[in-house]
Amino acid sequence: MAKRVMAQVAMVMNLDKCIGCHTCSVTCKQAWTNRAGTEYVWFNNVETRPGQGYPRRYEDQDKWRGGWVRTPSGGLKLRAGGRLQKLLSIFASPVQPGLEDYYEPWTYDYENLTSAPLGDDFPVARPKSLITGENTAITWSANWDDSLGGIEATRNADPILEKLRAESNEKIRTDYEKSFMFFLPRICEHCLNPSCMASCPSGAIYKRSEDGIVLVDQDRCRGWRQCITGCPYKKIYFNHRSGKAEKCTFCYPRIEVGLPTVCAETCVGRLRYLGIILYDPDAVLAAASVPEEELYQAQLDLMLDPNDPEVIALARAGGMADDWIIAAQRSPVYALIKHFKVALPLHPEYRTMPMVWYIPPLSPVVDLLRDQGHDAEAAGNLFGAIDALRIPVEYLAELFTAGDTKVVTEVLQKLAAMRSYMRGVTLGTGRDTALTDAVGMTPEAMEQMFRLLAIAKYDDRYVIPNAHREQAHNLEELACSLDSDGGPGQYESGPFGQPGRPIPVALETYAALKERRAEAEADMAGQSGAGKATP
Repeated sequence: MAKRVMAQVAMVMNLDKCIGCHTCSVTCKQAWTNRAGTEYVWFNNVETRPGQGYPRRYEDQDKWRGGWVRTPSGGLKLRAGGRLQKLLSIFASPVQPGLEDYYEPWTYDYENLTSAPLGDDFPVARPKSLITGENTAITWSANWDDSLGGIEATRNADPILEKLRAESNEKIRTDYEKSFMFFLPRICEHCLNPSCMASCPSGAIYKRSEDGIVLVDQDRCRGWRQCITGCPYKKIYFNHRSGKAEKCTFCYPRIEVGLPTVCAETCVGRLRYLGIILYDPDAVLAAASVPEEELYQAQLDLMLDPNDPEVIALARAGGMADDWIIAAQRSPVYALIKHFKVALPLHPEYRTMPMVWYIPPLSPVVDLLRDQGHDAEAAGNLFGAIDALRIPVEYLAELFTAGDTKVVTEVLQKLAAMRSYMRGVTLGTGRDTALTDAVGMTPEAMEQMFRLLAIAKYDDRYVIPNAHREQAHNLEELACSLDSDGGPGQYESGPFGQPGRPIPVALETYAALKERRAEAEADMAGQSGAGKATP
C-alpha cells in the first residue's frame, strides 16, 4: 500500500475528435509565446501522423538521447549520460536540435505591397526571417506534414515507421487511396519522472508538490539547455532573447482557480479532459524501472483508487483538502485511464511516466467499412475490421504502448463495442449485452463511458479543484510572467541575453490596468472637449 499520497493534474485527449484545426496551438501561442525570442516556440502543436513531428524527428532517441534507459542492474540512467558527459557537452551539445530541426520563423514584407513604386509588375510580400530580418526561403515549419498522411513525403522520414517490422510496414502504401492519417496534439507531458528536471545543471526545473505541474524557475535558469536534450518529447524551448529555457506551464494560473488550460478551453472538438489523479511518489522510480513490456501496467498501478478509504486517510494525513479528494473521485482522467482503460500514454518506453494520455483513433476503420459499402456500425463488421485497420495496430502500439499490440487492440475493441452498443440503444433495437461481455464491461459501464466520451458537459470534462495554499498570494508574486512587458524576453538585450528580474505578476497587472485607465480617461476628455464650441 502507498506510504504517501500526492495529486497530479493530468490530461486525456480523444484523438477520434481531433480535426486538426490548430485552434489550440494558436490560442496557446497568443497566450504564452507571442513575444520576442519565442517566435519558433509552440508549447502546444498538432502533428499529422505519419509524419516527422516537431521538432523534426524528435522521436529518434538514438540521435537526440532523451529520456531514461534501464541499466543491466534494473536501475535508471539518463540516456544522454551522467555529470561528466554533461560537463563535456555543456558549451556545445551535438545532441540538441538546431534551428533547422525546428524552423526559421518568418513574417512577410507586407509594407512592400503598399510602398512599392509604380511599375509593370505586381509587388510581392517576400518572406523575411524573424531571426535575422533578411530574406529567407520557407522550407520547414511546425506543421509541415499537415494532412499529408502516409504518403511518400512523410513515410520515409517517420521514426516510428522505421522501427516497424518489414511485414507491418508493408501495410502502409504510398498510393493515396490506401494512405492513412490522424492528428496528434502535443503539449509538455508534466511527467512523474521528468528527465528534463534531472538533466538541469542549475536545478531550475521543479515539479510543484501541490499539483505536479513541471515549471522552469526563470531566476535560476542559466541557459545551459541540457533540459532540451533530456526531454525526449522536445517540449522545452530556448528563448534566444532572454537566454532562458521555457516550456508549457499547464496554464497554472488558470488551474489554480479551477479553470482549464487555454488549449482545452478553446478546443473545437472538445477532445481534452482535465482532472487529477492520486499517486504514491515513493513508487515512481520502481514503476519507471520495470522491463519495457510492463511499463504500461506499472504506470496504471501508480494511480491510486481515490475511493479507497486507506488512500483517502493517507491523503488527508498529508494535508490534502477534502475537495481535492472529491475532485479525484470525479476525475474524468482517472476514469478514462484506470477505470475504463481506453487512454494510453505517449511513448512510455521513455520512462518519464507521462501525464498526458491519448485515446487512440478508431474513425478510420469506420470510414473504410462505409466506403466499401458495409454497415460501418455493425458489431461484427467493426470487430473484424480492427485487424485490417488502415492505421496498423503496430503503429499505434509504437506510439502508446512500447509496441504491445494486445493493449491497443483491446482499447479499439472497447471503442468499437461502444459504437455498436449505443447504436442499438439509439435506434431502440435493444441493449446487446453480448457486446459488453465481449470486452469485459457491464451495460451500465458502457453507457457511462459513452456519456463521458460523447456527450460530456463542461463540468464533466474539466474537474479541477481550486488551489489550497496559505501563501497563494506569495506564490503569485513570485511567478514568472512570460508574456508581460518586463517579463522574460522583454528586457533590453545584452551580450548574455536580457538582464534583470521578472516582475511580480500582480504588479504588472496593476500597472497595465492603470495605464489602460489613464488612456480611457484621456480619450473621454478628448471626446468631451470635441463637443465644446471653440472660442
